[in-house]
Amino acid sequence: MDKKVRVRFAPSPTGFVHIGSLRTALYNYLFAEKMGGDFILRIEDTDRTRYVEGAIENLINSLHWAGIHYSEGVFIEDGKVVQKGDYGPYIQSERLDIYRKYVDQLIEEGKAYYCFCDKERLDRIREERQIKGLIPKYDGFCRNIPLDEAKKRVANGEPYVVRLKLPKDTDITFHDVVRGDITINTEDIDDQVLLKSDGFPTYHMAVVVDDHLMGITHIVRGEEWLPSTPKHVFLYEALGWEKPEYVHLPTVLNKDRKKLSKRQGDVSVEDFKDKGYLPEALNNYLALVGWSPEDNKEIFTMDELIKEFSFERVSKTGGIFDKDKLDWVNAQFLRNQDINVLREEASEELIKAGLITEDFSKENKEYMEVLIDTLKDNISLMTELPEKARFIFEELPLADETKEFLEGDNAENAKVLANAIEEELSSVDEITLDYAKTFMKSIQKKTGIKGKNLYMPVRAMISFSVHGPEMDRILYLLGKEKIFKRLDKFK
Repeated sequence: MDKKVRVRFAPSPTGFVHIGSLRTALYNYLFAEKMGGDFILRIEDTDRTRYVEGAIENLINSLHWAGIHYSEGVFIEDGKVVQKGDYGPYIQSERLDIYRKYVDQLIEEGKAYYCFCDKERLDRIREERQIKGLIPKYDGFCRNIPLDEAKKRVANGEPYVVRLKLPKDTDITFHDVVRGDITINTEDIDDQVLLKSDGFPTYHMAVVVDDHLMGITHIVRGEEWLPSTPKHVFLYEALGWEKPEYVHLPTVLNKDRKKLSKRQGDVSVEDFKDKGYLPEALNNYLALVGWSPEDNKEIFTMDELIKEFSFERVSKTGGIFDKDKLDWVNAQFLRNQDINVLREEASEELIKAGLITEDFSKENKEYMEVLIDTLKDNISLMTELPEKARFIFEELPLADETKEFLEGDNAENAKVLANAIEEELSSVDEITLDYAKTFMKSIQKKTGIKGKNLYMPVRAMISFSVHGPEMDRILYLLGKEKIFKRLDKFK
């Protein structure tokens, strides 16, 4: 195919954006960018029973947050949903006349037919076929109603749908980039409804018309659509159109190899955003859930993903979503994140936790940078920062392993150290980082106490723990006043 690559992400506005949907969008984006093509956002809202108010806005905002950019389709500008591009409308509910035109064409050419069967009959037929061990599909009861008769019944107001008239016992073959050639016989496929009784097309009709008219060259979607693809291929042929390339992606699974669901925890993009995951990390990890690079590299920038990505290395089997691995990837990005970006994110979390004020964050940029640099290696998510930083801003209870360095036989030692620290700090106006680096040597010289007997009690008295960041960082972050206050109980 020599045409310019055009791909689309076409979700339904039914609520939150599933993490599996984000991966589909990501793969479309990576491919389009690599091939110098166009990436389109289209909204498939023909199933009005599932439409959720605000879902389109949530979808667009989620893609924007993730850094997945599209060149055409549906956008938000000045708080309003707008459409941009030469192939609109990009919202299916605004394209009903277009679909009707092609449905009518198929009917006139004998490739589709009016069906007047009510729900009760359809349910009964499907149940009977299931009992017999047959595929539960429509029995074709209305297939051979003469067109003139069918039109009269329609004109008289009789409820109807329009179905695809598949040929009997015919193999339909198509090529999938991931799975190779696939053949399905029409005896295993239903005469799919193309137009519903409410006048809206089904997904199957709308997607083929839209993809053709919008010049889509590659259909990149989840493998759950594989059984429907023969119907779509037949529609392309029936309408005299060139079919696109198909790429069906493996399902995103949990560790039990079951499809990710809301019942099992976080599955929406917003969930991961709210938990403090970085969009770069989420994209990086999602790319690897179903795709593998040629080497064992695990950390990628978006530009590197674009360069390396190919559908040829997409797996046929479901990709396992491992939250622990995602946490590890996020930690790598966190540690390499620009300090200015981190400072903003950290400030937001610390303000939210009530540990600092917005004014403090703005007025103490160097302090905030040291705080982040000190603690970032100990967190996987920015939302974990407040808990790790709490000992800096609040006095905490002493753990049992901490008390042993300050009580009993060690109480006198702690007292000597507390007095020495107070004396040393009284000689300076403030604790700078340079001063903090030499501080413990000064205390050693003053007291003659060394090693574990020096560091453990000092750390315990001022930070309430015998574990944690480097002592010079703790001293700087606490400052004189807090240290004096914390030492009072040990003198």
